[in-house]
This record gives sequence, structure tokens and C-alpha cells, in this order.
Amino acid sequence: MWYWLFKYVFMGPLLSLLGRPKVQGLEYVPDSGPVILASNHLAVADSFYLCLVVRRRITYLAKAEYFTGTGIKGWFTRWFYTAAGQVPIDRTDADSAQDALTTAERILGERKVLGMYPEGTRSPDGRLYKGKTGLARLALETGVPVIPVAMVGTDVVNPPGSKMWRFGRVEVRFGKPMDFSRFEGLAGNRFIERAVIDEVVYELMQLSGQEYVDLYAADVKESPDGPNDGNPPARIPESAAG
Repeated sequence: MWYWLFKYVFMGPLLSLLGRPKVQGLEYVPDSGPVILASNHLAVADSFYLCLVVRRRITYLAKAEYFTGTGIKGWFTRWFYTAAGQVPIDRTDADSAQDALTTAERILGERKVLGMYPEGTRSPDGRLYKGKTGLARLALETGVPVIPVAMVGTDVVNPPGSKMWRFGRVEVRFGKPMDFSRFEGLAGNRFIERAVIDEVVYELMQLSGQEYVDLYAADVKESPDGPNDGNPPARIPESAAG
């Protein structure tokens, strides 16, 4: 119930006013059945706007930190994400990553829509970063179609690092469903999983128009030099397009 109240009453109207969302390709999202929405990640607002424009309910695997805060702020954050139907995951080690995949498989097994960010975290500078293979393994193990989604302009409405929201124009661009059935039975092969996730990221690059950087966004954030390392952004190899 809370999910729909947030979408249509408490948050949706304000988000529509701020971002005036424009949608392309929504017809690619099926009305029923399991599907993975693989989106680029520019701002916290990405999840809100994607939920706003998709008719079906979307479940995200939210980092556990959102559910472990203390005090009034921690309580409210935990309540908000729980009420919105988001699922906490621990991302600290390999065992935790496997638990996250198991949880994702359960969600898809319930024929739900699962939202995922292949980059693993928000872009530190608006460019598109190397994808992590968890999404690829999930797609290969479940056979569920992957729909690439490009968020454009969310970082203008909701600038990273700022608590202020601004007026802007958000675009949500859906690509055609991606079928990886040709790799059936090859889940766990790291070369195949890398090829699959590179193909997804290539589609995101085409949809969003972002420059591609062949580094993990999390590593760039942790680097002392930050995202401005002086190196020009690399383009994803053409061979990764499949």
C-alpha cells in the first residue's frame, strides 16, 4: 500500500512537477512476468523516477546501510525503504554477494520486476562506468529478459552531494529486451558473464549518450585522485556489443 501512496500521492506529483519526465520505449516493459530493469545511475532520484513511470511495482536490492541507521533519521530511513518494499543486502564480501543473488532470484521467481544498477554505485562524474557481473550471472541463471534503461537529467533535478532538488527535465529511455538464451548453461563462466554485462553496458551507453570509462565506479570513488585522473574516457570495445 505505501508504495502506491508514495507514487501517486506523497511523492509522485512533486517529482512530476520538478522533472517533467519524458518517457521513451515504455512499451518494452511487459505487463506481467519477471524482468530485470538495468539502469545507469546518476543520482538518488533515478530509482524514484523509474518507479514513477513504470506501471508495475519495482523492487530494488538496497544496501543494508539504509536499514541499520540509528536515531530518528535512521528509523525514518529504515521505515521508508521497508514501506516501499525494498530489500536490504549486505555488500561486504563474496558470501554477501551470493546472498544478494539468491534474494534477487527469489524476487524474480515471484514474477516481479527487479531494478538493478550494473555499475554497482552512482557515477562519480556523470560518465558510464564498467559493469559488475552479478547482473549477468542472475540473467544467465534465471533466463529472465534484461531491459536496459537510460536515465537522463536526474543529476540536474537531484545533484549528487546536494540536499536541494531543482527544476529540470528528466528523460527515461527504455531499450528493447535483451535475450541471453544463447549462453544457456554458461552461468559461472567469468568470460561469458563479462561479455553479457559489457553488452548491457554498451546498450546503456547507446541509450544515454554517456562516455564510457573502463573502470569500476566504486574504485574511482575510493581513489585519492577521484574521478578526474587525467585520462580520457575510454569507449567500450565494439566486440562487447555481441
